[in-house]
Amino acid sequence: MDMDSASSVVLQALTQATSQDTAVLKPAEEQLRQWETQPGFYSVLLNIFNNHMLDVNVRWLAVLYFKNGIDRYWRRVAPHALSEEEKTSLRAGLITNFNEPVNQIATQIAVLIAKVARLDCPRQWPELIPILLESVKGQDGLQQHRALLTFYHVTKTLASKRLAQDRRLFQDLASGIYSFACSLWSHHTDCFLQQIYARDEAAALSSLERTLLSLKVLRKLTVHGFQEPQQNMEVMVSLKLFHLCRQIGSDSTCREKLEKMIILYTKVLLDFLEYHPCAFIPLIQRSLEFAVSYVFTPAGEGVTFERFIVQCMNLIKMIVKNDAYKPAKNIDDSKPESLEAHKIKTAFFTHPTLTEIGRRLVSHYFLLTEEELAMWEEDPESFAVEETGGDSWKYSLRPCTEVLFLDIFHNYSQTLTPVLLDMVQNLQGPTNVEDPVQLLMKDAVYNAVGLAAYELFDNVDFDQWFKNQLLGELQVSHHRYKLIRRRVIWLIGQWISVKFKSDLRPLLYEVILTLMQDPDLVSGFVFNARSPVDDFEFRTEQFLPYLESIFGLLFQLLQQVTECDTKMQVLHVISCVIERVNIQIRPYVGCLVQYLPLLWKQSEEHNMLRCAILTTLIHLVQGLGAESKNLYPFLLPVIQLSTDVSQPPHVYLLEDGLELWLVTLENSPAITPELLRIFQNMSALLELSSENLRTCFQIVNAYIYLSATEFLQNYAESLCRSFCDLLKDITNEGQVQVLKVVEIALKVSPILGAHMFQPLLPAVFRGIVDGERYPVVMSTYLGIMGRVLLQNSSFFSTLLTQMASECSQEMDLLLGSVIEMWVDRMDNITQPERRKLSSLALLSLLPSDNSVIQDKFCGIINICVEALHDVMTEDPETGTFKDCMLMSHFEEPKLSDDEEPPTEQDKRKKLLALEDPVHSVSLQQFVYEKLKAQQALMGDQGFGVLMETVDTELVRQLQEFLQGL
Repeated sequence: MDMDSASSVVLQALTQATSQDTAVLKPAEEQLRQWETQPGFYSVLLNIFNNHMLDVNVRWLAVLYFKNGIDRYWRRVAPHALSEEEKTSLRAGLITNFNEPVNQIATQIAVLIAKVARLDCPRQWPELIPILLESVKGQDGLQQHRALLTFYHVTKTLASKRLAQDRRLFQDLASGIYSFACSLWSHHTDCFLQQIYARDEAAALSSLERTLLSLKVLRKLTVHGFQEPQQNMEVMVSLKLFHLCRQIGSDSTCREKLEKMIILYTKVLLDFLEYHPCAFIPLIQRSLEFAVSYVFTPAGEGVTFERFIVQCMNLIKMIVKNDAYKPAKNIDDSKPESLEAHKIKTAFFTHPTLTEIGRRLVSHYFLLTEEELAMWEEDPESFAVEETGGDSWKYSLRPCTEVLFLDIFHNYSQTLTPVLLDMVQNLQGPTNVEDPVQLLMKDAVYNAVGLAAYELFDNVDFDQWFKNQLLGELQVSHHRYKLIRRRVIWLIGQWISVKFKSDLRPLLYEVILTLMQDPDLVSGFVFNARSPVDDFEFRTEQFLPYLESIFGLLFQLLQQVTECDTKMQVLHVISCVIERVNIQIRPYVGCLVQYLPLLWKQSEEHNMLRCAILTTLIHLVQGLGAESKNLYPFLLPVIQLSTDVSQPPHVYLLEDGLELWLVTLENSPAITPELLRIFQNMSALLELSSENLRTCFQIVNAYIYLSATEFLQNYAESLCRSFCDLLKDITNEGQVQVLKVVEIALKVSPILGAHMFQPLLPAVFRGIVDGERYPVVMSTYLGIMGRVLLQNSSFFSTLLTQMASECSQEMDLLLGSVIEMWVDRMDNITQPERRKLSSLALLSLLPSDNSVIQDKFCGIINICVEALHDVMTEDPETGTFKDCMLMSHFEEPKLSDDEEPPTEQDKRKKLLALEDPVHSVSLQQFVYEKLKAQQALMGDQGFGVLMETVDTELVRQLQEFLQGL
């Protein structure tokens, strides 16, 4: 690019690219895209955004294009990479002056320089850090700030690199500049304090901004710049200073920036504790004193603010539960530093200190605020979502408080259990509804008892408490008492899977029915009381009398609520109910079935809600069984969309969509054209080779069981192609999954299955001859070949002819190799069904006058006797043997209340088994008939000679099995 002519055309294009008119904007963006790879383009951009006379929006866009270009073209190996000459020029231009007047552009330039530093500093850009340090020392206020801003972003970026060599380089840098960074921070802090005392607010704000930036630099250097920071006195001194700097927090001037500064001090301590727990040990005592004094004593009143309290609680929590500070179970195995840290913690967390912390957490921090109560009054649903969702425990006060309570209670339960039980005892009996303080306190204490349920297992007789106290509180109908009713139902939800007699459940269900009709409580109930239908001791027969009413109220609630999170939670409870009661749900789901299509349509922009709908549909299909066919007009398009990888929502919906597809097939009474058509999605899914591959194979198998003929005629060819591609690069376990599909197809339809999957069978044949080493794969090979040989002998002959031609080997010799390997690898087959199949298949070669088969006769008899041992059971009354795998008729199984009824696919498998030789042919009878036929073919003398090749013990066992025939 010629710089003079290029500057004007690039400037014009950037100006047009800031236009609101798409007719002007789009061509300009396209032109700029084409220039991205032109030499000199980034030099022009540099000149434009450094020209303070130009329009701010144009300069901003120039910076963004430059920044994006670093990601794409700065690396030497990148396509269209910038030349080394241009990069040298650009690096020099970026740090010529630090006088950008616009804050937002200055920040972007600092980030841009940091991106280049990540790739080039220090090797290709050794002058960057010295120039930044020199500029930071300057007297010009703007230049000093911009250099410091850049210094911070460069330090932050270099500290984030994780390769060992990069970390060593950063540590070298840190050791060289740490003293300077400390003095810089101290200098700006002193300036700020002097200006505060002088009441110069404008100057104080400016100094405070520099103090923040220098502290951010110091944070990265302190945390990431030293492998063993405890050995650097300057680092440890600076960390101790952070505790002292809290004194500046009481001044109301510059409040917002002061709060940021205080939070930054705590972040340094938290980061240092996370990355260097052993180096932090000398700071444990002071950190605990610092945090506990502000959060749990009057010292913090009027000074602290929420984010600071959260940070202090996180500091206490991380010290309490840090594994590095816990001695080993065997004290002699403990590290000295662990013992030292444990000693400091033990000395600090005395009985009075723990008691005060425990009481104050519950009686102060667990109390609902006026804002929360007002929110509940105005919008109960939003309140429930806010309370149970919210931010991470690291950033939000209520969840942070609860997590700290749990961690301290877990580590010091012996001390804190009596404290909490005493608080409970003081609140027993009815609470005055006119006393809001007492109501809030009871809510807080019950919250604590619910959170600590597992810790209190041996100390609370919850069943008695429920009957004598909690049940009565649930029946207090006063409007103000809703706070306690909501908390009690939540409390029961916490305890029900810990300690709650099943005999009390009907009483609980009756209470739930009443509460679900209270609009103030219902949202909280849905979020906090799923356990009554979701824990392992649930009994269906106890719940059935309440099923219709509870399910109706749940459906009513699902229609009423508006928050996406609430709908998801209601659907979760509905799913749990359906899953628990299974087919008993059928009379009550009509309204839900009609409503779900509308909810699906309304949730188009909410993929997580759609996932909840899919889960509900999975349980609904399982509960409806064959009746689920009535859902197909809605169900099948949902499956189609959820499993179509060309549709963006599949990223969220695929796993649940595949599960729904599978249960739909398993419960389908018959194939439909629409159900068959969805399988068009499968080829792309198999190409993904994702963690959902196993479910995909289960879906293929379900189609074969459902309608082998139609399915294989439509899709076997594409499936074969997909399988051939998969088998080139797949684990042994994956190979088995592919081969099982072929095995099932041969089992369901021996003729069509062999024909349709013919391209895969030569590889199976070769695997047997070559003696596949992986036992499970070999077992599956033999299962497939057993089906072909036993149920489609003409195809086996064709395959043998084909393989003999390919291997340039005589057919008889090749057959001999197969039989020999089959006999040799019989131990690879562990399933009794496959072992019986192998013996039936090899016996099907008899009678034969083929010398190769007769030569292998001993091996065939050996396999038969082994299989007879597997399948024959002795009738103790008659002393005769019978084949235990035989099935004569299909019976509907008698199920207990806890057992799920068979699916339509289970029934199909049973009916198929009636026709399967493994279950319809007596092995004992089959052996007898084949041996008699061989005897008839060879004559008594010839057959006698043949039998002499068999071990005498085997002959004796065989005769024992065949006696009476």
